[in-house]
Amino acid sequence: MILVIGGLGSIGSHTARALLDLGESVVVTAHRSSELPEYLAGEPGGRIVVEPLDTTDRDAVLDIGERHEITGIVHLAAARHDLPDPIEYLRADTSGLLNILEAARAWGVRRCAVASTIAVYAGVDEVPWREDAALPVVAPHQIAVFKRTAELFAALAGDSAGFETVSLRLGTIWGPLGLPDNPFFALPRLLSAAVWGEDADLTPPRPPAYAEDATDLCYVKDCGRAIALLMLAEHLNHRVYNVSSGRLVPYGEVVAAINATVPGAGIVLPAGRNPDRPADNHLDIGRLREDTGFRPEYDVERAVPDYADWLRGHDR
Repeated sequence: MILVIGGLGSIGSHTARALLDLGESVVVTAHRSSELPEYLAGEPGGRIVVEPLDTTDRDAVLDIGERHEITGIVHLAAARHDLPDPIEYLRADTSGLLNILEAARAWGVRRCAVASTIAVYAGVDEVPWREDAALPVVAPHQIAVFKRTAELFAALAGDSAGFETVSLRLGTIWGPLGLPDNPFFALPRLLSAAVWGEDADLTPPRPPAYAEDATDLCYVKDCGRAIALLMLAEHLNHRVYNVSSGRLVPYGEVVAAINATVPGAGIVLPAGRNPDRPADNHLDIGRLREDTGFRPEYDVERAVPDYADWLRGHDR
């Protein structure tokens, strides 16, 4: 069984779905809610198991391996991104990571994947961002700081104990169960406001969007499938992989898809490019393509209607 830590979140639940579709059984952990989303419900007995878990509880983490034969781990759980105290954030996430790595060693898993982030490329001028880029020593945000450190912790622990580690440098992921009002990029707010008939207010602290701004975007169903392929690949040539769509998506394209999907939305963005915005960049996914055969299936024209349908039936 593959253990998906944070398996009832947006990325985790879609990773679990993709693993199930590829024939694996999964254990998904739940911290705040244990309710299965509808796309995970109805599986035959034993294919999916939900385990309540606080990753900072070492004994609770290790106990999962006493009740299930875990052969691989995908660690996607994280402390709240908005914790105001960076020390509190780092302590919570580091404690959880070390407990997961200890469990990987104790259970003798084959492969352990750990979530990293596109934000580790802060300060890198190369276009697009590739995994072999030299990463400057900068601290733009507590998430980026922890994720870069987590890559090193995982590599060291895996090399010492003899299990494979994969660091997942996740792009800008969006879709069902994600934050409908995301503090890091405008797309979820633009779409959720259109679907729910609200004003798509993008005043600070929400991030702005101009028609010619372009960003790295990856629909969560593609993200989950990419992670599943990395977990199940017979052989991987690297320990770090970018996970995204592999292209820049202009916000003008996003808004056109929203206006076509939601009659009357009528969203109009400011023309041109945000003058205060850093240079646009995106993740290169050549490694992911070569080692797993991954190809994105959801461009914005397909993803926007899919997410809109989901939003119409859910409160978040």
